[in-house]
Amino acid sequence: MEANAHLRASLSSPEQKRAYVRRLFATIADRYDLITGLLSFGRDRAWKRRLAAMSGAGPGIRALDLACGTGDIAFAIAARGAEVTGLDVTPRMVQLARGKRGSRRTPSFLVGDMMALPFPAGSFDLVTTGYGIRNVPRIEPALAEIHRVLRPGGVLHSLDFNKPSNAIVRGVYLAYLTVVGSALGFVLHRDPDTYRYIPESIRRYPGADGVARLLESAGFTDSRVQPLLGGLMAINSARKTGQIVDRHPERQVCYDRPDGG
Repeated sequence: MEANAHLRASLSSPEQKRAYVRRLFATIADRYDLITGLLSFGRDRAWKRRLAAMSGAGPGIRALDLACGTGDIAFAIAARGAEVTGLDVTPRMVQLARGKRGSRRTPSFLVGDMMALPFPAGSFDLVTTGYGIRNVPRIEPALAEIHRVLRPGGVLHSLDFNKPSNAIVRGVYLAYLTVVGSALGFVLHRDPDTYRYIPESIRRYPGADGVARLLESAGFTDSRVQPLLGGLMAINSARKTGQIVDRHPERQVCYDRPDGG
């Protein structure tokens, strides 16, 4: 009970969540691929390939993969011919991603915060993220930043754990993630809370349908949900319309605007 209380206290405000998540991912980076595979019943990479397949990525597309981790989605999109930038707040994740090699194009990777993206407005045709939106301190500013850096007509695809609406299914699902996460946390880090963060973060997450509504509120259109694993996971997709407005010119780096942007 004391450990659970400590974890909940660590997520009780955006500031505390920001600090906790940064420490957590720095701790788990070297085992990140292993853990995502175990907690997804081995389906994690297949879901990421599915996201890449539905993204429309190809030659001439500029893509940004947020919370890129060790680069699975970034490499999958680059393999389709897109020019890809991967961004993650954890330096060790970026280091591991840079150490991988793609079969065709190799993405560029940098350390950065998806709530304060270092790109001009309208820089990308496509934004993707795997498990990113659930982990930000506040979802709305992150969606606003994604909307800002997409060109008009650009698309977002986000893969994440879902929050089942059925209370019984949700209870069993969270119990499974708690038990398995606690065991893995103890075995790998001697700290059960390490992966108990996942079910606790899902409890605080609006779920795929809630994210779809937040996307609409952020100015996206065509917001839709693709359920995976019987609805336990999901891909949120949405499109940007309207004109480019750069509210943060001080964040700009040398990055050309996309054709037609």
